[in-house]
Amino acid sequence: MKLQTIVDIKPSDWQIGYEDKILMLGSCFSDEIGAQMKQRRLSVTCNPFGTLYNPLSIAQAMQMTELPEFVQHDGLWHSMAHHGSFSRADRNEAETAIRQSIETMQQAIQEATVVIITFGTAWVYEMKDEGFPVTGCGVVGNCHKLPESCFTRRRLTAEEIVAAWQPVIAQYPDKHWLFTVSPIRHIKDGLHENQLSKATLLLAIEELKTQHPEVSYFPSYEILLDELRDYRFYADDLVHPSGMAVNYIWERFVTAFCSTQTQNEMVLQHKRWKQSQHIPLH
Repeated sequence: MKLQTIVDIKPSDWQIGYEDKILMLGSCFSDEIGAQMKQRRLSVTCNPFGTLYNPLSIAQAMQMTELPEFVQHDGLWHSMAHHGSFSRADRNEAETAIRQSIETMQQAIQEATVVIITFGTAWVYEMKDEGFPVTGCGVVGNCHKLPESCFTRRRLTAEEIVAAWQPVIAQYPDKHWLFTVSPIRHIKDGLHENQLSKATLLLAIEELKTQHPEVSYFPSYEILLDELRDYRFYADDLVHPSGMAVNYIWERFVTAFCSTQTQNEMVLQHKRWKQSQHIPLH
């Protein structure tokens, strides 16, 4: 008796190994999978700018080489391209933290052999000129609780996403690019709007795959919605995947993109990581 719809994932033509340097960017799902990699002591850099959700902000982060303009709000200096964890009460401290993040990003891009991108949503906020003018800011990575009147909210088209990512991928044709769509639903947008958003992301990735042979896709979104279609696989907020779901998706990822030798080494390294986390009673 068949009780589950399994998402078919063909083994990748290329494999991730301990010799690779990995850059992970995107939504908090990247942080979850990045943490799994770090626990197994793979060489991974995860979200140097903090968590980013929309495709344009992720692409812009990869291309940023100079300090962005800053906005002061609620006693803090913010970069509209960075996560709130980079905001500081002192502007010099904010500039130092953000300059370091840019250097980390650029070094990681140059060294990476594998780049894994997780798109979270196609909905974006564009900054208006009035109120908090930031020259050339456009789509922001984080609103930092600025008034809603400062932004225009809209949904990207698949064509916009493809146009933003084509030059980035073309600049680094020697890397393996792996895209995925976060299974986390953005219910604040509304369930229907969330579905439209995810569909837009999927269409854009499919077009990038068609145009760039070095681009692959991992169906984390489909695994959670189709294989794990039960609320026991969700956290208490009924939106984020539970720890068990993350572990399951991680196992599917490893099976598809890691060789048997690498998988065996991962088991060993994970045991060593667990031992390092042990705190003796005496």
